[in-house]
Order: sequence, then structure tokens, then C-alpha cells
Amino acid sequence: MGHLHTERLDLADSTVREWDAVVLASDPDDGIVLDRSAFYPGGGGQPPDHGVLLWGGVQTRIEGARRGDDIRLIPADGDPLPAVGTTVRGAIQDDRRTALMRTHSGLHLLSGVVFRDFGALVTGSNMDPLSGRLDFNLESVPEGFKEAVEEACNAEVEADRAIEAYELPREQAFEIPDIIRTATNLLPPGIEIVRIVDIKGLDVQADGGTHVASTRQVGRMRVQKVENKGKGFRRIRVALESD
Repeated sequence: MGHLHTERLDLADSTVREWDAVVLASDPDDGIVLDRSAFYPGGGGQPPDHGVLLWGGVQTRIEGARRGDDIRLIPADGDPLPAVGTTVRGAIQDDRRTALMRTHSGLHLLSGVVFRDFGALVTGSNMDPLSGRLDFNLESVPEGFKEAVEEACNAEVEADRAIEAYELPREQAFEIPDIIRTATNLLPPGIEIVRIVDIKGLDVQADGGTHVASTRQVGRMRVQKVENKGKGFRRIRVALESD
């Protein structure tokens, strides 16, 4: 099946939680494609959204989403599927999405702090709602490193720096110093328009995820552990305070 051109509401406005859409494709194996969708399909370490589709007095639970020829929503096993052409009401599980947005922004904040203060690049990442980890190419850690990173992160939370997302042509994006904060450039060469997430005054990265609007919305961060993952590599695990 060809590309069906889902309008990505999640990237245009990460606060959208409910919206109306029309079903473009519906298959128990290939998933459901909508003309408009706010479901984040996963990527950059951020897991996909959960939620529901409501149509004709029926509910279809959405247990995930994936990228393919388009954004394909994964229905719960056994749930009814809306037919092509059906108008549905989509709804994102708010507590999960909001927690993931806070966590993703918090990991960017952590990346910015460690790059600024220790010059280290990210070599890996993963996140769950309100917890996550980043791996860095850091040869050694000084005395008090864990406490210093936590203090610096929470100072940036209190600074309430604005977080903005915007798009730039690839050539213009790569004119920004240190736009790629990973040790390996993971941006495919065919990407002509680059989405940028900018924590004003701290961190500017190419990124396709969803984020909160300011560092204060991340909430207080706790560095749980700093692990040695082999020569020259350190893993920092963080947790965010729940509301």
C-alpha cells in the first residue's frame, strides 16, 4: 500500500490529546492509518503512545504505533476495527504521554549539562515514563560527579528555560554548532528537513520526539546511578519526581 499521508498532530502541537480523524486503512495485521493522528509512533528512545479510537459507540484500544509507509496504529487483540472511511475520535492516554514528554525533555537537559560541563557525547539512550538513561563517551568521572550532575540539572529546571521545536533545511540545521549530540550521526542522509528541539541557552539537538514547553515542566530530577559500561563509557540513570 502506498503512503497515505497522515498529518502529524503530535509534532505540530504536543499538547493535543483528542481530535477527529478519518480512517484511511484498517487491517488487523498492518494496523490502522488515520488522515490525522496525534499518536507518537516511537523513536529516539521515546516509546509509542497508548490511547483509544471511538466510533459509532464502539471503542478500539490502541496499544502502540509504528512507522512504516505511514503512521500505523496497533489495535489491542480482539478489539473491533473501524472500516475505511469511518470518522473516529482519537484520544491519547494523557498521563503516559505527559510523563514521556517530561522524561524526553529531561534527558535532553541532562545531555546538555553533561556536554557543557564535561564535553561528553551521547552513545545510547532509553526511557520509560518518569525514568530514563543516557550513555556517554566519558573516559572517567571526577569525585562528586553524580551529585554535581544532579545539582546542575535541577538548576536548569529552576531556570525555567523555554523549550521550542521547529524545522530547518538540512544544510541550515548542520550550520548549528554541535547540532548532533550523539557520538554517531544517526540522521539519515535522505532527510532534507530537520526537526530541531531547542532548550534555550542550554541544548540544541536534532530530534523527532515530543517535549514539554519549559525546563520547569520537567520537574525535579534525581540521578539514581552512574554505571561503568566499559572503557570510556558511562551510563547515567535518572528519575523524575511524580506530580
